[in-house]
Amino acid sequence: MTRFTVNGQPIHYAMDPETPLLWALRDASNLTGTKYGCGAGLCGACTVHVDGRAVRSCQVAIGALEGSFVITIEALSRDRGHPVQQAWIAEAVPQCGYCQSGMIMAAAALLAQNANPSDADIDAAITNICRCGTYPRIRRAIRSAAGAATGRTLLDAGPAPGIDPADAARAVPALSPPR
Repeated sequence: MTRFTVNGQPIHYAMDPETPLLWALRDASNLTGTKYGCGAGLCGACTVHVDGRAVRSCQVAIGALEGSFVITIEALSRDRGHPVQQAWIAEAVPQCGYCQSGMIMAAAALLAQNANPSDADIDAAITNICRCGTYPRIRRAIRSAAGAATGRTLLDAGPAPGIDPADAARAVPALSPPR
């Protein structure tokens, strides 16, 4: 049995310890915000936080996570109020949207480590692929989120589109990454 914490909840996976975290999250925990993209760790659609670091969940086996803390897009913020999510809305980043949960998780991990990243820092940390090519908007959103998190910028993001978070199938507590 593999035991670790997902979105603040202790989880006991009775699965093969070599099962990729991506499939444990999607299939066993019904946390489908984490997307399957390439299965080779190249695209970043499956990015989650493990102990505060951005990790490609298709590349880590659940057996290697014993005692770890995992945060998925569902728990980044319950009301989509995280500065990165707000900046994504304000900068109209999504086009098709498939890569967005992984991209947001990578950006949130970057800003948790570096409150004022340079272009080089962003390029080094955000290696996720956006097939729609929204990279200029992604960079602006990361800068806006950094400014909002430090109080330098006020985000002008309207209500998030789509499903009201209160109506989501799985309510999860808002979490801060472990320190």
